[in-house]
Amino acid sequence: MKLTKLEPKFIKNHNPRIGLITLASDFRIEKDFNNIIYGKNIDLFSNRIKSYNPLTNKTLEKMADDITDVTKQILPDQKLDCVAYGCTSGTIAAGYQSIYKKVNLAKPNTKVTTPITSAINALKALRINNLSIFTPYTDEINQSVINYFKIEGGIEISELSYFDIASDLDIGKVDPEHLFDVLVKKDLSSSEALFVSCTALPVLSIIKDLEKKLGKIVLSSNQTLIWDTLNQIDYKDKVEGYGELFNN
Repeated sequence: MKLTKLEPKFIKNHNPRIGLITLASDFRIEKDFNNIIYGKNIDLFSNRIKSYNPLTNKTLEKMADDITDVTKQILPDQKLDCVAYGCTSGTIAAGYQSIYKKVNLAKPNTKVTTPITSAINALKALRINNLSIFTPYTDEINQSVINYFKIEGGIEISELSYFDIASDLDIGKVDPEHLFDVLVKKDLSSSEALFVSCTALPVLSIIKDLEKKLGKIVLSSNQTLIWDTLNQIDYKDKVEGYGELFNN
């Protein structure tokens, strides 16, 4: 038998690479990313991080201990253009700078975005200073969310309503039709916009209809995270169907 050695030819350029860190229990965030970037010259690579229940500031902070190892496992020894850390309340508990440093220990010189920092970036871009909030969280985490927006973003919170769910697995099982019915009844007369917190909630697909019904801008954790990630990789093409935010 004849064996013939051939020379391979390797690609010199590649699409922008997004690394997504998602909670082990999250049903939603990868679907939302893929719904927006499908068919675009963007590559998404994800890995899951161990999460703990019940959700408290302490357990959310503990989750961040694994960020460096989880990041290393996303295309080992290869560069990522941006890492998206997929936990809103987890970012608040651990702190953005801590998350940024842990990601960059694994992937030096990598941009990092998170749901809560991206939400503040979105509010600044939209020039929104007064916000209504909806969360699935318990009161402990709700207070952290309110304080973060006020201290880090200078945002006035007019009101907050919530489900009081202590398990991230249960958050991921919230019915989207019920969520729409709950959100569409919110009184936003004292607010410029609504922010729906948590990457596990099924919000992205209903944002466009919510904005029509409410007559206000609606933002969500996954929506702002994806918007900011696209900005970080300098993606300029128009994204339609997922809220007014993508027009900015």
